Amino acid sequence: MNIGFIGVGNMAKAIIEGLIKSNSFNSKNIIVHSRNKKSYEQFAKRNNITVVDSNIEVVKKSEFIFIAVTPSVVKNVLLEIREHLVPNKVLISIVSGLKLDRLEELTDYNQPILRTLPNINSSINEGLTVYKSNDNLSGKMKENSLNILSSFGDIIELPEDKFEISGILGGCTPAYAYLFIDSLSRMGVKYGLNKNQATKIAAKAILGSSKMVLESNKNPYSLIDDVCSPGGDTIKGLLSMEENGFKKIYK
Repeated sequence: MNIGFIGVGNMAKAIIEGLIKSNSFNSKNIIVHSRNKKSYEQFAKRNNITVVDSNIEVVKKSEFIFIAVTPSVVKNVLLEIREHLVPNKVLISIVSGLKLDRLEELTDYNQPILRTLPNINSSINEGLTVYKSNDNLSGKMKENSLNILSSFGDIIELPEDKFEISGILGGCTPAYAYLFIDSLSRMGVKYGLNKNQATKIAAKAILGSSKMVLESNKNPYSLIDDVCSPGGDTIKGLLSMEENGFKKIYK
């Protein structure tokens, strides 16, 4: 099974790293091409993936083709490769805002297509990918496609009208989490920890808390109550966060 990538930006690299780390795919069976070869040459060598000379060659050599280019060039790329797509190949788009009907219009109405929105945590197999397929993708071909997505994290099927908010929530949140961890870490440094110590403590606390939310049968607010003791530091900190507008982020 060959998996192709047209476009090798940060998100594509994260997915490729996740595929390799899953130990489910041979790195040599990952076929890549992008306009700026210098931007991924060292990445390709380091990960022992196969670099080819054109987008068309990616399509010809792959059964599953990730379209990972920017929205500004995706039309030209799809028009370039459309004649080389056949019904036994799956087109997997990670291009934000490009709906299934438009993907069909730019390729073929018989083309099996999987629209996805992954996030950057795919690189460590902790990604969350939202997906929706067209009617042409079914049976074993769909099963194999979803197995590819599952290899670098969890997957959730959603209707396309929920893609925008899920993309913001799943795609942007890692940056917000990094900022939150860094802010906690700096507070630790302020009171005597070194940066490495403070960052590890904060990051592990966030990691454990995330697992608790996912694995516990309690909702987040109930878990908050479990941590807060009367008159303790936790409730004082929560009240301070509320007073400074933390809960207003969704308004």
